[in-house]
Amino acid sequence: MATATVRIPAEQLDILRIIAGIEKVEMGQILSELIDEYIKRHQETLDLLSRPEWVDIIARGKEEVDTGVEGKPLDELAG
Repeated sequence: MATATVRIPAEQLDILRIIAGIEKVEMGQILSELIDEYIKRHQETLDLLSRPEWVDIIARGKEEVDTGVEGKPLDELAG
């Protein structure tokens, strides 16, 4: 498994060490679990970004919002 260096503020590192000691787990395991949870929470975003056509639709929508284009009613969006 590849490893990476992660910078953690001192206060957070101290708390992480305390929690790891109490739970008797490696800090790396705690970080790995947190990363897994973060990825799961953002899976929908990853799925959308993996579809170029959706990325284009989202970009066009953002441009419309930025330029003040009036929104569309829901019944117009369905088609």
